Amino acid sequence: MNWWLPHKFEEKRNFLMQRAALQSAIRTFFTRQGFVEVTTPVLQVCPVMDAHIHGFATTLKGVDLRDKGTLYLQTSPEFDMKKLLVAGMPRIFQLCPVFRNAEGSRLHSPEFTMLEWYRTHSDYNDIMQDTIELIRHCANALNVGILRHKDMVCDPFKEVQKLSVNDAFIEMAGIQLDAYLDDTDAFSGAIKAQGIRVADDDRWDDLFFRVMAEKIEPYLGMDVPTILYDYPVCMASLSRRKPEDPRFAERFELYVCGIELANAFSELTDAKEQVSRYHQEMDIKEQLYGERYPLDEEFIAALEHGLPESGGIALGVDRLAMLMSGAETIDQVLWTSNFGTKS
Repeated sequence: MNWWLPHKFEEKRNFLMQRAALQSAIRTFFTRQGFVEVTTPVLQVCPVMDAHIHGFATTLKGVDLRDKGTLYLQTSPEFDMKKLLVAGMPRIFQLCPVFRNAEGSRLHSPEFTMLEWYRTHSDYNDIMQDTIELIRHCANALNVGILRHKDMVCDPFKEVQKLSVNDAFIEMAGIQLDAYLDDTDAFSGAIKAQGIRVADDDRWDDLFFRVMAEKIEPYLGMDVPTILYDYPVCMASLSRRKPEDPRFAERFELYVCGIELANAFSELTDAKEQVSRYHQEMDIKEQLYGERYPLDEEFIAALEHGLPESGGIALGVDRLAMLMSGAETIDQVLWTSNFGTKS
């Protein structure tokens, strides 16, 4: 679509103006809370530690960079922002473009805008409260009483639902998740008993994602926002373990109208465990996709130097703009799009 033609651009003008107002409201919120806005490099040595997220590689011509010659467009500014926490900045936020390969749908774009913020001497409970207050502040600033997506609605001013992942599996899928954390075969059998398809070559995480996609995620955030918290530690490569139950990690996601809006952690500060999790994730990535990203040695050195206890979060600005404006696809709230979307 030639989006730049005046009659085409007019179709999305209102969405874009609401998006601009949203970003202004976000900056006002964090400035009032004493956060400093930062800008970190878009090119990174390691774009991500998640086995299933893919970065865009760029080769530097005529430059021998750590014997690699390759940098990646950021999938998140997380590693560099945590380095700033170590450097002594206690409250920081960033609005920035991020890039993820192999993503394109009504809710995904290979290039999109991320809001991330981090605070020291905090944990995921503090970030939960930040997130609730931010959403309400933005709704007030845009004079939006109800968040919408298609025929679904959510009132951000009502009390937020908080649901653990384990409880969600029990209540919504009839599966006692914590009984199967170390047993793929038994997990597969429990899922099959609930009428969910399984395959002989399913990994544990394949099974987890399938239950989430079919039985849980589409039903979260209806009427009120839902915070889904405490993920199995294998599903949270950058999050610290729960002291009360180290099988789970202090991670939460925010859902509105069945859409995942944000992903947050109590940050993992143990450098040795972080390196171990990196290798676990990269082993899976190499096995499944035939690629492996180099370790960000500066990030690990920062952890070794001493990352304070911290909480952090990544929130999809485009998805929040959709919910605030009533747009049905992510393309409607992007200033420009070189990719288009598919359902």
